[in-house]
Amino acid sequence: MAGEVKIGDKWLPQGIVILPISKISEKVTLSPGAQLAGLRFLPAIGYGLVEQHFTRPTLLTADIGHLHELDVLYATLQLETGNQGRIEMLHKWASKSFQLSNIIPNSLKQALECIDHDATLQGVDELVALSQRQIERLFKHWMNISPKQYQRILRVQRTVNYLRQNKGVSLVEVSQQFGFSDQAHMTREFRAITCITPGKV
Repeated sequence: MAGEVKIGDKWLPQGIVILPISKISEKVTLSPGAQLAGLRFLPAIGYGLVEQHFTRPTLLTADIGHLHELDVLYATLQLETGNQGRIEMLHKWASKSFQLSNIIPNSLKQALECIDHDATLQGVDELVALSQRQIERLFKHWMNISPKQYQRILRVQRTVNYLRQNKGVSLVEVSQQFGFSDQAHMTREFRAITCITPGKV
């Protein structure tokens, strides 16, 4: 909304920007006085709204998706001076504009729920009544990542949350608790996905 914003090594253009799906965490840099408002959707919802994947931060134009009313929201947010007022505007707009429960197919929703509840990928196909290959195609089409990559991201995310809440715990025990083969495996996954080691959390 104001000032410069950088994600990873890419500066974002001014305006309404759609970010690509990222398989790794990236550093967000805000210039002094920068103001930023954003909506982060659950997996696959973004594709359901704009009906395409992006490989780089992309300025929203009239030909992308069904989000034409975002221009009005953007202008209104710029006029609001308080953060609480902006949050309320975003919430009100999103509640009015989206019926998110109807955006992604039921089979994908079920697969996501199964993986969220720690089901193995082999177990997901039994619970969802689709073959593993069909599930992989659904993920690739809607999320632009594989079910395995999604599962890896979730496991690291859960581990990060646990480490933030439990300072000083044994990393060997944490690696076992979250299903990593050993501490070295956990460290490799952290570096690949969060760009930091577990000890830095």
